[in-house]
Amino acid sequence: METLITSLSPQLNFPITHASDVAAARRAGQKLADALGFDDVKAGRLAIVITEAATNILKHAGQGTVTVMRTQSAVALPGVDVIAIDHGPGIGDIEFAQRDGVSTAGTAGTGLGALRRQADDFDVWTAHGQGSAFFMRVWQGAAPPEPCGIEVGALCTPLAGEDACGDGWAVACNHDGATLLGVDGLGHGPEAAKAAAGAIRALEQRPADTPADVVQTAHGLLRPTRGAALSVARIDYGSDEVRFAGIGNVNAVVHDGLARRALVSHNGIVGHNMRKVQEFAAPFPQGALCVLYSDGIQSQWDLAAYPGLHTRAPALVAAVLMRDFIRRRDDAMVLVARRKVTS
Repeated sequence: METLITSLSPQLNFPITHASDVAAARRAGQKLADALGFDDVKAGRLAIVITEAATNILKHAGQGTVTVMRTQSAVALPGVDVIAIDHGPGIGDIEFAQRDGVSTAGTAGTGLGALRRQADDFDVWTAHGQGSAFFMRVWQGAAPPEPCGIEVGALCTPLAGEDACGDGWAVACNHDGATLLGVDGLGHGPEAAKAAAGAIRALEQRPADTPADVVQTAHGLLRPTRGAALSVARIDYGSDEVRFAGIGNVNAVVHDGLARRALVSHNGIVGHNMRKVQEFAAPFPQGALCVLYSDGIQSQWDLAAYPGLHTRAPALVAAVLMRDFIRRRDDAMVLVARRKVTS
């Protein structure tokens, strides 16, 4: 049975520049926890995570962003993901900094240690002069095992002044493989968002089909819309490869920790003038990353410039790419999936 994860779940972004922003992010987290049925203990842990993450940004970087959203996971149990990112000086010794009582800001030194203790899942990336990024996940109940063989992290950002984002993403997965979809509805605003939602419906209808079949299905569904650029990648665990089909400028890259390989898309608009759908295959071993991103993200990024980032949680990879390469003149989307390493 396929499980679907999509960008249709709300993503709440909070610029952190003042103490009042910390309170706003915490209130949003509490509201989401209530909606997901968290008990008082779990809701309290989530509040601590958000508060400490946002406060840490103010103390050490001056400003940054906290994102709060429902877990990007195939697990049925509800949960909340929190991403905190800044462009501050970075943390020299992250393991030492996470010990209780350690502080470089004249405080009690419980912030980073609290993040690690209160979150069910925790990861961090930092480098001198390149800022810090933290990922925390709090489940409604006992932390369950991940049923699929991939980890997912994704972010969408609408054009400034817009509430609806015309870029979107979706992931369908089971024990045999996973299908990734990245879409960029033409233009921006509500009409572009409708096109993106139509493409996501195509994956919902055909979650285990070939990338070419998903693109063809989306082509039919998007005819009443303004159309979209669309990329679909199918990761097959048995063959250790990814098959890819793309129309338009949603880019796709495979990164195995050593080399970066771009996957080829054809020109056209899904839903309108799509002339050719062709699949390409590339090796995709355990531990490899597949990154799909819209043209709201610059294409000149290289994970080699961020030591160790490719091994961290996919949400951190997506957050750093969004922070450093967003163009800010269009909607933007980054979807990162890592194939899990099994013994």
